[in-house]
Amino acid sequence: MSAPLCLLCLEDEAEIASRAAHAAHLPLQVVQRHRFPDGELRLQLPPELPARVVVWRGLHQPNEKLVELLLIARGARALGAQWLGLVTPYLAYMRQDIAFHPGEVVSQRVVGGFLADLFDAVLTVDPHLHRVATLHEAVPLRDAKRAVVLSGAPLLAELIAQHHSAPLLLGPDEESLQWVASAAQARGWDHAACVKQRHGDRHVTIALPALPALPVAGRAVVLLDDVASSGQTLVEATRLLRAAGAASVDVAVTHALFAGDAIDRVKAAGARHVWSTDCIPHPSNAVSIVPAVAGVLAQWASA
Repeated sequence: MSAPLCLLCLEDEAEIASRAAHAAHLPLQVVQRHRFPDGELRLQLPPELPARVVVWRGLHQPNEKLVELLLIARGARALGAQWLGLVTPYLAYMRQDIAFHPGEVVSQRVVGGFLADLFDAVLTVDPHLHRVATLHEAVPLRDAKRAVVLSGAPLLAELIAQHHSAPLLLGPDEESLQWVASAAQARGWDHAACVKQRHGDRHVTIALPALPALPVAGRAVVLLDDVASSGQTLVEATRLLRAAGAASVDVAVTHALFAGDAIDRVKAAGARHVWSTDCIPHPSNAVSIVPAVAGVLAQWASA
């Protein structure tokens, strides 16, 4: 008898998907992947699938993975899957939510619509949303309740609490304040956000917040954000905090993209610890999203 729900993944994510499947008591199947010399992909799904299937695919380095999702979703439907869910711990193309210049493609709408056409449910962690309030607005699924957002902020806050009793939690820019506030307020920590002006992908200027009642000097400061890519914002914020007399500066992020030598530059600027969730595999991974994801998978399995 077929299981009520099974989890599919590709080989490069089998380790984390296996842990989630085990925790949710679900069978896991690995999609076989072959690349032809011309770059095209051949994917092989299990020949028999239950009516309900969930695909695990993080969308860091997303372009080819979006093609994989198209092939997997259409293939699974052809093999009898009637309901498809997607677990994508990092959801790409969310930052471009409006056209800043004439002719710019609003990638959030395009990619969000693409995923909504393929899947009946989507789970992600701390999506990079600004002018859009909910995941369902970005990924317009037929059932808004199936657009599920988990957060790495509580997990990182628990880790931070193991190292500091009363840290100053600081967002490296205004956009990070939503995660900083949720983590800090739950524990009664002081918190604020820096002010950032971006001049390019790797050129930013940062100003520390005006904190007459919350001096930086002598404090243990933790920079908390949803994602670190080039790392330049964290580099500038760390330098300013160290120059202002912070006793220590640690960094905690949900999504450790850390392109190139980004993490080395953050540490060279004066950061002591760099922590991340395992949404994206990285040496800085310190807390796991698996228990939270497994809880949602179990709910989907019993629905």
